[in-house]
This record gives sequence, structure tokens and C-alpha cells, in this order.
Amino acid sequence: MTRIAVLTPDPADSSYAGQWPQVLERLAGALAEAGITVEPTPWTDHIADASRLLDYPLVLPVIVWGYHRDHGRWMQACETWTKAGVRMLNPAEVIGWNSDKSYLGRLAEKGVAIPDTVWVEGVTQADVDAAFDRFGTDTVVVKPRVSGGAWKTLRLSRGEAMVDPPQGPAMIQPYLPTIETEGETSLLFFGGKLSHVVNKRPVSGEFRIQVQFGGQYVALPEPPAEALALAQQTLAAIDEDLLYARIDMAPAPNGGWRLMEAELIEPDFYLGSAPEGGKRFAEAVKARL
Repeated sequence: MTRIAVLTPDPADSSYAGQWPQVLERLAGALAEAGITVEPTPWTDHIADASRLLDYPLVLPVIVWGYHRDHGRWMQACETWTKAGVRMLNPAEVIGWNSDKSYLGRLAEKGVAIPDTVWVEGVTQADVDAAFDRFGTDTVVVKPRVSGGAWKTLRLSRGEAMVDPPQGPAMIQPYLPTIETEGETSLLFFGGKLSHVVNKRPVSGEFRIQVQFGGQYVALPEPPAEALALAQQTLAAIDEDLLYARIDMAPAPNGGWRLMEAELIEPDFYLGSAPEGGKRFAEAVKARL
């Protein structure tokens, strides 16, 4: 059996304790069937010294939950792993820049369709009030640029005051009501090939589609053609050596699709909804080994 490392959360971070062990179990099970043994290790144990990670032929940073609340040390860790030459996929450089959603702006400059976005260094009520008129909408979403699992994400109506706004760099976007009616669709790619597609919808009255908010996930037999085209365009614009990618998108109210996120760090592959994807991921890992 080949041993590889999977980076996991800081043991002191209990915020994801109910989910990441299950994610790890699914991944480890799929990899074991391909003759690959997973050894979990917290990413926070390797911030300044990557020497122990060099013992592995491959390191997967696929469960590094918590980086968004410890971003300074996260970026330090990515630099450490890059300089040390850790055999990591996705590459440490990639998971560094992918942790700040400003990458969406760079993809938009390359022609990738994203929701209209205002980028601010520190969001104020005046910024939000101006965004309603700028977007011609009565509902906006405010997100930290460094976030995960809808952390500190707000949905605000015109005239509504922000409560507990995100600190630091943020983004303001028009709310896409199609999230409630058609959901967000994720396309999972392993080794550059489409593996599976999952549609995620919020429960009634909610706008966040994550499982911790009751989100409902259903595997689709195939992706909508326009969604697949946007995902392929996104991957071409990223142009990096990727083992895995989860491309999240939603239909716009006036037609077409919009990229919500290109998750290249620690995506849930939704193997609970599409278990066959585990074998495809294991095949992609084995090919790299």
C-alpha cells in the first residue's frame, strides 16, 4: 500500500468536527480500494516546517478546514510548502491564491462570467446602500473575500442595516433568486475530467446551500450544457496543474450561468450524494503517483 498524507483541520477547531471525519472516511475508503493508505495530519502542524511532509510521495490538502479564520498562518504555510518542494496536489501556490476570492475578479478579466461584484477593503453601510442602485436590485449579498461555508456571509434587503459585517476585504454582489428555485450546481473534475454533478438547494426561507444550513444535495445524471461550457472555460482560464476542482455556478435571472466559486482547496466532493466519484478520484490520484 502506498502511503499519502491528507491535511486536516487544527484539532482545536471544533467548527467542522461534525463533518470532516465523514469526508475523510469517504476519501480514505475510496483510496484504500486503489491500494492507497491515507495518513491524516493537521495542516497547522506544518506551518513553519514542512520536513515531515517530505516523507510522502503525495500530500492532499483536501480537508484543511479553518484556513479562512487563520489566513495569515495559512499563507505562511503555503509559502513554506512551496519553498520546501512538498509534493502537494493541488499545488501549495494554487491553494494559496485560491483562498482569497479576489481570484474571481481575475477570472472575470479573462472573460469568465461571474455575478456583478463590488470589491471593497472594508465594507460599510454606505457601500451596501450604493450597491442596491448600482445593481438595480433590492437584495444583495455581502461576503468576506476570505471565507468558507458561507462564513460571515450576509443577505441584505434595501434599507436593512448590516449586523456583524465581515471585517477586512469583502465583496458585494446582487442576490441571485435562482439559488432558491434552481439551486447551485457543482461540477467535480478529477485529473481534468468531469466526474460528477451535484445540485444543491437551500431549505425554504434560507439562501445558504451548505449542509450545516440544511442544504439538500442531489446528483444529476449530466450537467446542463451551458454550465459545462462555463466550467471548462473557467478551468482553461485558471490554467494550473490541478488534481481536483469543484466548479460552483448558478443560473442568472436573465439567462446564462455565473461562476460562484472555483473551489481548489478543500472542496467536499459530495461523495455522499455521488459515491461513484470516489473511484474516479482514486484513479486520478493513482495516476499521479
